Amino acid sequence: MSKKVVTFGEIMLRLTPPELKRIVQTDRFNVIYGGGEANVSVSLANYGLDAYFVSKVPENPVGQAALNDLRRYGVNTDYIARGGDRLGIYYCENGASQRPSNVVYDRAYSAIAEASADDFNWDEIFADVEWFHTTGITPALSENMSEITLQAVKAAKEHGVKVSCDLNYRAKLWTKERAGQVMSKVMEYVDVCIANEEDAEMVFGIKSGSDITSGDINVDGFKDVAQQLIDRFDLELVGSHLRISHSASDNDWLVVLYDGSEFVKSNQYSIHIVDRVGGGDSFAGGLIYSRLTGKSLQESAEFGAAASCLKQSIPGDFNQVSVQEVESLAGGNASGRVKR
Repeated sequence: MSKKVVTFGEIMLRLTPPELKRIVQTDRFNVIYGGGEANVSVSLANYGLDAYFVSKVPENPVGQAALNDLRRYGVNTDYIARGGDRLGIYYCENGASQRPSNVVYDRAYSAIAEASADDFNWDEIFADVEWFHTTGITPALSENMSEITLQAVKAAKEHGVKVSCDLNYRAKLWTKERAGQVMSKVMEYVDVCIANEEDAEMVFGIKSGSDITSGDINVDGFKDVAQQLIDRFDLELVGSHLRISHSASDNDWLVVLYDGSEFVKSNQYSIHIVDRVGGGDSFAGGLIYSRLTGKSLQESAEFGAAASCLKQSIPGDFNQVSVQEVESLAGGNASGRVKR
């Protein structure tokens, strides 16, 4: 029997101009569905786990299309509530060379932002579940969702479920002060925290010494960040993907993990980016899979880094790769040669 994992958050309609065009110049958009926790659920389903995504979508064709997209990858949608007026939308203009990517949100009053506690039966949802994952995006959607997210992590711990949370700070959704207040409560029930150097600073004021804008990343400084998070919230593991940006098209990428005693770094990859959206989510999916299947800390870092490296070669939000493909890259097969 495969391991059952639940993720909780918003799935959105993503509209992206084709051919690296700008929003102001395009006359058409590619339609993609995705969102932080939904992206993680697809990764886990692709890896053979019993992945459930929990959310709320409108009872209309757009909501149905989002469900259909999840189902085609084997994600279970039984606990997705139906109702509300709209699915959140975001416009994603992919960057290139020295032009950065740009995101415009149109997600106010979405079905999930206006959800109520009655939409989710956590006792039923967490039956026989081994892992629960959410992010800092979900409680940022509304006051309702701040409360519901806290209810969810509390219920998960009451059911003996391992809880992971990606801080995923979004300045367009809430202030640093509000994020710190809400996430401090959520983190009391978290076992595994995913927090890059920017998130830790924005949400909890913990600095690593990195300069994100210049691409000057203090890899070793993350150990101190992780230790402060472990001490403050009694965590068992803190992990981060570290992006060293040379341009919007070319990044270096690695993963670091720290469990309070062992600090490990993955292989560092040089990535020519096709689509960076979902890179962090694919790391989260790889980390969850690794921990559930008994991989060592170093193996977990390598698997997570390879998974997120591969994702950024794939258009769209979802990481559409197998365990075998990830393990091949993690094992050193980075040639990109044609498979025959």
